[in-house]
Amino acid sequence: MRLTNYSDYALRSLIYLAVRPEPPLLANISDIADSYGISKSHLTKIIHQLGQLGYIESVRGKNGGIRLARAPKDINLGVLIKQIEPDFDLVECFATPANDKSSDGRQTGSTGLPITLIDETTNNARGCVISPACQLKSVFFEALTAFINVLERYTLADIINNQDELASLLFR
Repeated sequence: MRLTNYSDYALRSLIYLAVRPEPPLLANISDIADSYGISKSHLTKIIHQLGQLGYIESVRGKNGGIRLARAPKDINLGVLIKQIEPDFDLVECFATPANDKSSDGRQTGSTGLPITLIDETTNNARGCVISPACQLKSVFFEALTAFINVLERYTLADIINNQDELASLLFR
């Protein structure tokens, strides 16, 4: 399993905002991008989505910026990753045993994971010839579910318990 850079940068941004030494002061995207050496334009999209999801709040104006909209203890890593990862397709034919649909029409399982299915009844070029009978999909689904279950045991507060050390690295 590999998360996208998008998810990595989202988590890093939340860590940055959570360990700011002067919480009343607002951060800006340039501060975060410079601290991590990442693209400001890419980070702008991420911050926008985190705002839409209610993790970050933006304050407009001359002294505006961004800050956490929730306490770190209220930001669950598994929930966040499920909301921002575009899909969890471990292999081309990956499918969940459940036939649920998310609000955007993507397949989801009992864990709420976005999974794209291929049409196994056609000769889809992406498909595998054994896909209709393959048992490997259920093994992958079990592994993916375990991965998400571990993430769901942790909050942002859990991963910033070394706040002073993180701040010394981020705010030099």
